[in-house]
Amino acid sequence: MCPKASVIIPHYNDKDRLGLCLASLDQCGSRKDVEFIVVDNGPPTLDAAFRANHPTVRFHHEPRQGAAFARNTGTRHAKGHILIFTDSDCQVAPDFLSQAFELGAIHDISGGKVRLTTPTHDTPNAIQAFEQVFAFNQRRYIEEMGFSVTANLVTNIDIFKRVGPFRAGLSEDYDWCHRATACGYQLSYQPDLIVNHPCRASWEQLKSKWKRITAETYGIHKSNERSIIRWIFRALIMPLSILAHAPRILTIPTSSARAGALLTLARIRLWRMAEMIRLVLARSPAETR
Repeated sequence: MCPKASVIIPHYNDKDRLGLCLASLDQCGSRKDVEFIVVDNGPPTLDAAFRANHPTVRFHHEPRQGAAFARNTGTRHAKGHILIFTDSDCQVAPDFLSQAFELGAIHDISGGKVRLTTPTHDTPNAIQAFEQVFAFNQRRYIEEMGFSVTANLVTNIDIFKRVGPFRAGLSEDYDWCHRATACGYQLSYQPDLIVNHPCRASWEQLKSKWKRITAETYGIHKSNERSIIRWIFRALIMPLSILAHAPRILTIPTSSARAGALLTLARIRLWRMAEMIRLVLARSPAETR
């Protein structure tokens, strides 16, 4: 009997967190009605022992590195009508699958809440405090920016086939959701559909995240044939966002975390300005003509 839904999880060299992700899914109700598909991305890193410990999971490999490629591979192998996308470093709420089944049956595309977590015994450091304020604001993403992150996205196979696969080299979740709404499908925010995502804890982790996002956003900018001058202007006004967004840090309860988050805000926005300009300077000769 075919499953009602397929959970599609791209994985890249993080099997410890993937194990926690799969354990959280196993603890959900309605487990018998869903298949779990893990797509090992890039060089394969999931050994036979790991696979043997998860006998009910369907494992596939996508050699082209990039979450878009991995999600597309998972979708090609999916047998369920409802498609549930999450990430290997997420842990889902106990009612996640039952919520996804209900939403997938009545809504075109649903984006759920992504709750940021830190180890329970730790006081958040500056990076974690910054992430808790600024990362994964799904309500804003969906209601103001028209997209949901693929860490918590539910749709169905018919819609996916009509919209087409995720496109690599740009912000694939932003791009896919905008293509879907252009086809007439409705995207809605569902706060009771919850996954937990760990905060980045170091500057290198935060910088790596924004290096990827900035490159993907530049890909969207170029694919829409927008001018380089417009991109540079966006880069140069990036420091103004420090002042605009600093008041949000006042919600942090402890003074040391507030100070650290404020310094992180200034540091990452100035770094992003430099990175945006670097991407323009790194254009190929064909792009500069």
